[in-house]
Formats: sequence, C-alpha cells, structure tokens
Amino acid sequence: MGQNLFRDLPCKAAEERIDVLLSRPGLRVERIVSTGQASPPGFWYDQPQDEWVIVLRGAAGLLVEGESERRLGPGDFAFLPARKRHRVAWTATDEPTVWLAVHFGEGVGA
Repeated sequence: MGQNLFRDLPCKAAEERIDVLLSRPGLRVERIVSTGQASPPGFWYDQPQDEWVIVLRGAAGLLVEGESERRLGPGDFAFLPARKRHRVAWTATDEPTVWLAVHFGEGVGA
C-alpha cells in the first residue's frame, strides 16, 4: 500500500507533529502537521541550512524578520535562506495545517 501525506492526521495535539519522509546527505524532507500551534513568544528559527516550505492543507501565518506577516494557505510556499530568522505566528485551529518542508544544504540529512 502506498503512503499518503494526509493519512493519520491528528485532529488536535499539544505539539506539532514532524515526520521525516526522506533524509539523505544534504537533504531532509518533512511533513509537519500543526493544529493551532505557533512559535513560542520571542522564539525565532535561525537555521544553518536553506528551507523551502509549502502549505498543503490548512492555513498559517509566517513571520520573516524585517517583513510583514505572510498568510499561507493551500499551495502557498516560501523559500527561507540559511540564517534568515523566521517564526510561525499562528496556524489554523479548526483543521490540521499540513506543511511539506524541504531542508537542504551542508549539514542536513544522514
């Protein structure tokens, strides 16, 4: 039986669920399921690798340092260069938000 990104979605969870779908030297692909979560107050991601994310289902607010909030819905994506500080302002509370995140560059993967 094939795998499906929308299988086994939690309806509500205390924390985001992150499943690594593929990991290779220089590459990691994750499915992230958010159910109302956001980055903690004052917390910013500051990653040493590039990241490309797309929202497949649901909605989210993405804050990139120095920019206004980006509202993301199904099909919306963002490229976050290494060391570009960013955070999740909010995610939908009435349905799971499903993200696909692709991390790439030195130090990523197996």
